[in-house]
Amino acid sequence: MIATKTVASFIGGRFQEAPREKVDEIPNPATGEAVASLPYSSKDQLNQAVAAAKKAFPGWSETPVPDRAQVMFRFKALFDKHIEELSALVTTENGKTLEESRGEVKRAIEVIDFACGAPTLMMGHNLDQIAKGIDEELVRFPVGVVAGITPFNFPNMVPLWMIPVAIVLGNTFVLKPSPLTPLSAMRIAELLVEAGLPDGVFNVVHGAKDAVDTLLTHPDVAGVSFVGSAQVAAYIYATAAANGKRVQALGGAKNHILVMDDADLELSAPHVISSAFGNAGQRCLAGSVAVGVGKIGDALVTELAREAREVKVGPGTDPKTYMGPVIRRERKQRLIEYIDEAEQQGAKLVTDGRQGAPSEGFFLRPTIFDRVTPAMRIWKDELFGPVLSVMRASDIDEALKLLNASSYGNMASIFTTSGKNAREFKRRAQAGMLGVNIGVAAPMAFFPFTGWKNSFFGDLHATGQDSVRFYTRHKVVTTRWL
Repeated sequence: MIATKTVASFIGGRFQEAPREKVDEIPNPATGEAVASLPYSSKDQLNQAVAAAKKAFPGWSETPVPDRAQVMFRFKALFDKHIEELSALVTTENGKTLEESRGEVKRAIEVIDFACGAPTLMMGHNLDQIAKGIDEELVRFPVGVVAGITPFNFPNMVPLWMIPVAIVLGNTFVLKPSPLTPLSAMRIAELLVEAGLPDGVFNVVHGAKDAVDTLLTHPDVAGVSFVGSAQVAAYIYATAAANGKRVQALGGAKNHILVMDDADLELSAPHVISSAFGNAGQRCLAGSVAVGVGKIGDALVTELAREAREVKVGPGTDPKTYMGPVIRRERKQRLIEYIDEAEQQGAKLVTDGRQGAPSEGFFLRPTIFDRVTPAMRIWKDELFGPVLSVMRASDIDEALKLLNASSYGNMASIFTTSGKNAREFKRRAQAGMLGVNIGVAAPMAFFPFTGWKNSFFGDLHATGQDSVRFYTRHKVVTTRWL
């Protein structure tokens, strides 16, 4: 593994240092101690990366699809071999527990596994004798140079939602990872080199808004994939589309979990806790609102509070830790401000995450509010932290009305023993990923990640067949031989 004291850019198959005009310190969130420094890539390096990808595209796109798939098979084998090292790296830069990091890396491997099927995924279709003496066929071709802009919360998995599918289909790639968690991206680059990927097919640059804007407006970038907040997703979508690019922009979430009064509370509550506080609540599929439906409200709050108080908070390297830190001290402070405001607005504080957390690092304990209303910002905003709001509804109609009133539509779940309730939920919940007695309804890699409303901007989602369509363009050939 490359030295992580200074994070390099990766351009045209070579690691190169940036000029250090802008440098971020990368701390371990569990300790606050620096583990690396990140010099932002210069404008010239950003252009070099796109140029390297453009230069590599003709040769790579003409490489036979089975040969491109063989690179993915080798890449997957390397990920399997290095799963513990990759997981430890995620824990170091993100703070999540090793168990959560292993889960993230395994999810990344699922996408590589999906990409290994490129010879099938690239197949078009045809119709013989569409008219007298005329045949027609649809053929898939790669798009060109594509860019990926990824968040801090899954520094391994989210880039690999994009990279394996994009490059196995014949595109070349420029990745700009989050400046908060850049280390996993560099290890991905190393493993792609080891797997035999030609120079220039994959590149990594670093930076913030200036780097993003360069990629969004660059004439040689054909498509952009993004995962992050709703506000930035809307900007990415509008800017990239205005510059003639295809774009998929995955935004934020405010995921509701309905707990019906026919649910088994002892089985349901641990899943709600895991959904709300896994990865310290820093995931776009976190259940951040629990709705007690019918007479279950008081019992639900009591059980959730009991479970939350038993959560062990600490460094992700401790096997007894259930929840690690949030990503930065500034994020912790912002969450505390939300907690303070919710108290002032009349929400009932059931468990107070400001108390009892480790003093080193960026820790909060699980926080639960009861009697939250739609007028409160704690319900409206995506908090992205270990804060759970509890609301009450008299029946499933009122619960669905609350859920559907959110401007987000990423995920929603219901806990119930009633098939009727589950069917009503499936048909009427305005979210793209639904769970029935599932706390985190995360699709497998061969299904798309189908956010709705302000949780997604674009037409074709990440992963699954949607990603194949996003990273390819079609030619329809009509043929008559005289």
